[in-house]
Amino acid sequence: MATEFDGDDGLCSAVMIHEDVVRRVRQGLTPDDGLERAAGLFKALDDPTRLKIINALLLAEMCVCDIAALLDMTAPAVSHHLKVLRDTQLVKHRREGKTVFYALDDEHVGNVFYQGLLHANEGGPHG
Repeated sequence: MATEFDGDDGLCSAVMIHEDVVRRVRQGLTPDDGLERAAGLFKALDDPTRLKIINALLLAEMCVCDIAALLDMTAPAVSHHLKVLRDTQLVKHRREGKTVFYALDDEHVGNVFYQGLLHANEGGPHG
């Protein structure tokens, strides 16, 4: 049966539950714990400064001082953002003497970043 829409609100004018579709989709849904982890990841990405940090780390491994200079921010402010990114496993760090260098945790982070940019710019003035 074709779905009828009532105006521009997107609501069906006829109520008909397609139980076979609902059952099939329910079986394929991602478990809640996986969705909660993904929501945490997206929440961490919901900040332009953290996206700038990820963008920079796509290009080079950097220390806090380098990132702070690049973004014209204080080192403590950058450290705060890096902690959020570390806690969600978006970035990793390594120590070399007294300096701590940051890099993206893995290639998936770059993929998420680039896919987000592509989607955000799709059909827009720059898309």
